[in-house]
Amino acid sequence: MEVKRRTARSLVSKLSSVSEITRSEALAELRLITKHDADSRPIIADAGAIPYLAETLYSSSHDSQENAAATLLNLSISSRDSLMSTRGLFDAISHALRHHNTTTSALAVQSCAATLHSLLIVDSYRPIIGSKRDVIYSLIEIMKTVKSPPRSIKDALKALFGIALYPLNRSTLIDLGAIPPLFSLVLKDGRVGIVEDATAVIAQIAGWEESYVEFVKFSGVRILVDLLDVGTGSSGRIKENAVSALLNLVRCGGERVGEEVRDMAGAVVEGIKEVVENGSAKGKSKAIALLKVIESETSNRSAQFDSLLNQSS
Repeated sequence: MEVKRRTARSLVSKLSSVSEITRSEALAELRLITKHDADSRPIIADAGAIPYLAETLYSSSHDSQENAAATLLNLSISSRDSLMSTRGLFDAISHALRHHNTTTSALAVQSCAATLHSLLIVDSYRPIIGSKRDVIYSLIEIMKTVKSPPRSIKDALKALFGIALYPLNRSTLIDLGAIPPLFSLVLKDGRVGIVEDATAVIAQIAGWEESYVEFVKFSGVRILVDLLDVGTGSSGRIKENAVSALLNLVRCGGERVGEEVRDMAGAVVEGIKEVVENGSAKGKSKAIALLKVIESETSNRSAQFDSLLNQSS
């Protein structure tokens, strides 16, 4: 362990070298060590690497950006407190994300977004990261940019999902314009993984009482209902996310949302049935709850409705 400490101190000291070659070599080695040696991660963080790594995100060298961002991602696995307490870290990450289509390499953007997602695993960090409006804005811009690589979009969506898990962050996501690009991805992006991640974020934002007003602007309820139509061929995860979103909208938006969903009952029952029968335990529970909302004021309940509801008893 002492050898690892000496190695870490030596490499970190090289990050402040006036020689670009020395700095680059140290960054590359730190990336490899933090990837393959879990025990070295906290040692490298304690040796003071994180401020240098954050500063390197401003570099014009794509290799340096990528090595620094990847090392931060590796450190975020076991040294989250060290990253969160580093002054200027989120400014550096915001800079890298903001220049996603100009001076920052795609790999560095992806590692920065993935680092945020890793940090957001900790509940107490969600309101802190959610207060960084420039970070959230940049993640949304990555979604909106047509030429963004699929991996960058997926990593941005995963970070936004983690941010949306904290209820008070949802209003910020709405204020910064997350709703239009999310539904745009659902409608226009044929890549199943991206649609799954986009609907997961939508489902969380739907749990905010003001979200329905925004969803109406983009026919949000209609889109979610269409995703439950068996004819659309949506994946099981997409259907579960659609059910979760509709249920959250009903719970937060009140009777007006319930009426809209009930008006479209014929189009969603088969999709809900599929979630009840084949979904995860959480998905099944939400599907049954949504079904009860639909049937609560439906005078002509069918045997199909009764059969599905009986599965919850």
